[in-house]
Amino acid sequence: MGAGVIQGAGGGHKRRRRTRRRSAPMSEINVTPFVDVMLVLLIIFMVAAPLLTVGVPVELPKTAATPLPGEQEEPLTVTIAADGVVSIQTTQTEIEQLVPKLRAIAAERSSQRVYLRADGNLPYEMVVQIMGALNAGGFTDIGLVTDIGGPGLNGQGG
Repeated sequence: MGAGVIQGAGGGHKRRRRTRRRSAPMSEINVTPFVDVMLVLLIIFMVAAPLLTVGVPVELPKTAATPLPGEQEEPLTVTIAADGVVSIQTTQTEIEQLVPKLRAIAAERSSQRVYLRADGNLPYEMVVQIMGALNAGGFTDIGLVTDIGGPGLNGQGG
């Protein structure tokens, strides 16, 4: 799309002055640089998103239960690994220090919800002991983290 210039009709041969022609403003938007930047940002976020998931690797038990609703603040996660090591978020914690650390964390948080991730091969007794420590530390809303796709009550997968 170009801008045309209309010249007056007339046969007069007047002396023409040298004037600079002003070009009309460009009325098209060049979106190519915008698209290039957006594609680069998309690639960066696609690469970075899987790296944002942090945690201690555990073999979670499978269940057919539905997930809990989300929260506004970052959820607190306590993990019990297969070797019995307890971690708050990603920091390893001695079992003797678990309750005092949980009390300090509970004093700073508005939510009393904590997620417990326990390896599926751990004895039930150890999981219950850690749940008791969570309760003693001030967290009364304990959610157990599991993988989906496990057997349901009717014997079929979820």
